Parts: sequence; structure tokens; C-alpha cells
Amino acid sequence: MKAWIKLLRPKDWAKNLFIFIPLFFSGQFFKDDYMLPLLAGFICFSLVSSSIYIFNDYRDIEDDRIHPIKKDRPLASGAIPVSMALFVSVLLMIAGLTGAWFIRDKFLFVLGLYAMLNLAYSLGLKNIPILDIVIISIGFVLRIKAGSVIARIGLSEWLIIMVFLLALFMAFAKRRDDVMLEKASGKMMRKSASGYNLEFINVATAVICAVMIVSYFMYTMSPEVKHRLGTYRIYYTTLFVIMGLLRYLQLIYVHRDSQSPVKILYKDRFIQACILLWIFCFYVILYVKDFNLFN
Repeated sequence: MKAWIKLLRPKDWAKNLFIFIPLFFSGQFFKDDYMLPLLAGFICFSLVSSSIYIFNDYRDIEDDRIHPIKKDRPLASGAIPVSMALFVSVLLMIAGLTGAWFIRDKFLFVLGLYAMLNLAYSLGLKNIPILDIVIISIGFVLRIKAGSVIARIGLSEWLIIMVFLLALFMAFAKRRDDVMLEKASGKMMRKSASGYNLEFINVATAVICAVMIVSYFMYTMSPEVKHRLGTYRIYYTTLFVIMGLLRYLQLIYVHRDSQSPVKILYKDRFIQACILLWIFCFYVILYVKDFNLFN
């Protein structure tokens, strides 16, 4: 059972919580008419994600066996038979896409696009530097697009840009970890790693971080956003965004801890506090109608 749970990677389902972002930013987060379909959409996205994780592990068996951490994955270690794993992968894909069809046809299109893009990634696009992290970032944009079409809520172009930049930022940080492991072990952790080195990744991470902060400022101060949300106070939340990003930079540059962003999210209390305070601040501004602090 532990091997199967590890193979399905339920911890990585946290990425699919991005599907709720459009509803949260719309100020209608607690309406059952929207929440129930989004919960169903989250389950469908998680099923398809797990299907792709299994297929990707199958494609990476040989590479994973020489990786200091990934060698313990169920397929690389032989804990689960490959044939059984692929059978379950197909079942999960069918179940996820079928559920998406019942929710909404446009959601099926978005989820199908996500599945095809990630299958292409597993089949070889992940070996092309730059393109590999761009595909990962597009996957996060498709998550918020899925939430948008399910709840029938429009997406701000600034929100799309910020999610893309955030995913790009974390993907570069993960590639940095691969480069560090390659230097320590003398073995290439992934084929696309040949297109990266520490100097390039450090510069790219710093640039993306700066652009992301500016984009977030512009989003919070956008006249369209102020009008749609009915408040100008969104810029208060910028404090927690800056603190969270600086903490992430501190982890990868000072503490040399650039492992999976999901793992960092689960274990780093500082980043968890920043996220919770950011959510709380947004909640107060958008959902507490008599909020007049500093008015």
C-alpha cells in the first residue's frame, strides 16, 4: 500500500489546488454552486495527474535508478510491477477524463490539453532545455484555466502571468537542485540538465523573481481588478508575496535546499506562514464587508 501511495504521489495533488484560485479571487469562494463542481474538478485533475506521474516514472526508470533520491521510487526499485502500474495509469486517465466530461465540456478540453502536453513532455520534450520548464509552467496556467471554465469566472491576464512566472521560478529552482546533485555525484540527473548551469539558473531565478513581484504589484493596482473586486486594498497582500519569495531564495541560495517546491511547502514553516497570512489578508479584504482599516 505504501508503494502504491508513493507511486500515485497524493502529496503532489497540492499543485491542483490552483484550480480554486479563480473562484477565490472572484470573491465568491463560499458559494456551493461553484464549490462542488470545483471539488469534482480537483478530483479529476488529481486522477489524471497521478496517471501521468506513473507514466513518467515508467519512462524514467533507468535514470531514476542512478538518482540518489528517485532510486527509491516504486518502479525504479521494483516494488511495483511495471505492467500493473501502466494498467492503473490507463484506468486513472480514463476515469479523470470521463469525470471531466460530466462536469463541463470545456473542462474536458482543458484537462485533455493538460494530459496531452504532459504525455508529450514524458515522451521526450522534457529533454529539451528551457522547453521543459515552460511546459511545467503552462501546466499551472491550465490548472487555473480549468477552475475558470468550471466556475464560469473570467481570468485576469495579470493572474495568468503571475501563475506562469511563479511556476517558472519554482521550476528553475528545481533544476538548480539537479545541477547541484550532478556536481556532487558526477552523474547527469536528467538529459535537459546539459542546458543549465548554476550561473544561468541564478540569473534567471533572480530576474523572474523581480518580474513576478512587479507583476503582482501591477495586478493589485490594476483599475480593472479594483473595479471587479470593489476595493483598492489588494496591494496590502504584496508584503507576504515578497516575504515568501525571499524565503524561497534564502532556501536555495543560503541553505542549498532547492528540492521539490511541494516538499518545501510541506515542511517550511516560514513559507507556510506567509501563504496562510496572504490567504487571510485576502479573505479579510474580499469577504469581510465592513473592513475599513486605514480607510
